[in-house]
Amino acid sequence: METCSNSEKLERAKRKVRRIKGFYIHALVYLLVNLFIIFSNGFAEKNGFADMDSYYTAILWGFGLLAHGLTVFGSQMILGDDWEERKIREMMNK
Repeated sequence: METCSNSEKLERAKRKVRRIKGFYIHALVYLLVNLFIIFSNGFAEKNGFADMDSYYTAILWGFGLLAHGLTVFGSQMILGDDWEERKIREMMNK
């Protein structure tokens, strides 16, 4: 059975941390931009906050943010952190 060296584990951990950091930055930008859009349109438009046009950006971008989150955290939620390693061990034992 092939084992991962410490440097390989370190590189994998760094890559994972960069992906998580990228998601958090994406979520923060999403929040700030959409709050600005919603509030600026809410105070400027005659319908105020009831105007649905103010929310389309947040809704559509929200789908993109959800997809980003699933690529970063989805495999952990569904399969677990060490699923790949367990599956490799299982196949090696057969």
